[in-house]
Formats: sequence, structure tokens, C-alpha cells
Amino acid sequence: MLTVRDLDVWFGHPPDRVDAVSAASFSVASGESFGLVGESGSGKSTILRAITGLIGTWSGTITVDGQPVTGQHRSKAFHKTVQMVFQDPYASLHPRHSVDRVLSETLHLQGMDQIDRRITALLDSVGLGRGFRFRYPHQLSGGQRQRVAIARALAAEPRLLLLDEPTSALDVSVQAEILNLLSDLRRERGLTYVMVSHDLAVVAHMCDRLAVMRAGRVIEEMPASALRAGTAVSDYARALIAASASYQPA
Repeated sequence: MLTVRDLDVWFGHPPDRVDAVSAASFSVASGESFGLVGESGSGKSTILRAITGLIGTWSGTITVDGQPVTGQHRSKAFHKTVQMVFQDPYASLHPRHSVDRVLSETLHLQGMDQIDRRITALLDSVGLGRGFRFRYPHQLSGGQRQRVAIARALAAEPRLLLLDEPTSALDVSVQAEILNLLSDLRRERGLTYVMVSHDLAVVAHMCDRLAVMRAGRVIEEMPASALRAGTAVSDYARALIAASASYQPA
């Protein structure tokens, strides 16, 4: 479903150019859930933004469902295949747009018909009843806003969802609800996920495989079972896993 080869992403121009991602390569099979982990600034989210065209300064090869992606602008067909859920639901929804407007505009942009029926079905699919349809973001909790953001992503009926820290801005009590929702949607719709997270426990629970990043480079790929067992190969990945365990009692 997704292949990334020798991806370089940078900002600015010499002599002030900053290389955010260097020679990153990985692939994700259809129906798989793949994680990108690493410390802050390692380039995880930058890769997702390059895939979606939110960053135009990149080189290398990106292939989605067998189709090469070039430049910064993405086709309508691309956005029917790939959608992204952002980290902060407080920022990703327009404060003056109701839930109805958010979803109806997205459906219109995707050329969908039967808008009313689709909006009701989308709200049901993310665990929100039709009573939420005409509410505004300030009338919703953080978890409810993220459910709306997920519904907006699903409106295009994509096959690949890019999840950029989808629960990190939420209360701990709500995080599990959103993760369970994402797991259910993946199973019901046969979706492919690429999930960025700094929380290794979330990745171990949600993903089949993962790549560990450091300073813009992919330094190791491993199955989630290796992450849970703490059997990473590289010194850095082992240190990252150990750090996620916080501390060892005396």
C-alpha cells in the first residue's frame, strides 16, 4: 500500500538548509498497521507531511497503492486513497464550522452523493449520534473532536490512514477509547495505518511492525512482538525501550 525509498526532506536553502529526514526507507503492506517511533525531532511527523504534500521540499520515491507520488500537489485520486488524522483536534477543526459543515464540505469535495445519509453514517461509525451533527468544536470534548476528525478522514472512504500522534493531546482516560475506535475501524474497513507516536506502549498495542527513527534516519525495523519483548537489535532502540519503562525499582 505504501513504499518509501531513500526519502530526504529538508527545510530552507544552503547555507541554512536543515535536513529533517535522510535516506528513510520502509514499506507497509495493505491492511497492515505500521508505526514510526523515536524521540521528538527525529522526523516522524515530517515523513507523514511529505507523503500528503504538506511539505514540498523532498526527494526520493514515494509510492501509494502502486502509484508514484511526485512534487507537492496531490491528485483527487490520492486523497480518495490517503487521509490524515492530526495530533491536535483543537487545531484541526475550524472553530466556526459546525460538525455538519465540516463533514458536508469534505463529502462535496470528494464528489459524494446522499450527503445527509453519509453524515449520519459517519457519525455513527465514530460513536457520535446525530445529536452532535450541528454542534461546534467548542461544544465538544477533546475526544469528541478527535472522533469528528476521524469521521472527516473517513468521509473520502480512504484505504490508508496516516495517524500523527492521534491521542497525545487527549486525556489519558479518553486515549484508550480513541485507540479502540481506530482498531475497530481498521478491522471493519480493512484499512492500512501508518501511526506516528512517542508512546511505545501505544505502538506495541496498535501496530504489527514499526521503524525506529533517530535524527531523521530509520535505524531499525522490527515486529511489534520484539518491541514488547524488548529485543531490539540496535543500541539506540534498546535504550529507547528502556527509557519508555521509566525506571527500575531498587
